Amino acid sequence: QVQLVESGGGFVQPGGSLRLSCVVSGSIFIIYNMDWYRQPPGKERELVATITRSGNTVYADSVKGRFTISRDNAKNTVDLQMKTLKPEDTAVYYCRAVTAIRAYWGEGTLVTVSS
Repeated sequence: QVQLVESGGGFVQPGGSLRLSCVVSGSIFIIYNMDWYRQPPGKERELVATITRSGNTVYADSVKGRFTISRDNAKNTVDLQMKTLKPEDTAVYYCRAVTAIRAYWGEGTLVTVSS
């Protein structure tokens, strides 16, 4: 049973920072891409950032220069450092792990940016 558990969400004022973490556990061989998605209230889920096994990264235009994705292949973890947060970053954030067989999702962690 593969399980992804996110942590680090919470309430923060505009301009603040948060660091999200995701741990993958269970019987899993090789994780290729690891991603962070988010779903703002009333909107579709969208890709925030992705990182390949070798460390190449891609970011949504809306978070470039503010968010940094990183991973530890030995520990099967992926983090998302978020800085200069804006109210429009408010969303449930999900991590995803992609293997050769399928993609696995976490349950999500809520990030609220508000004054």
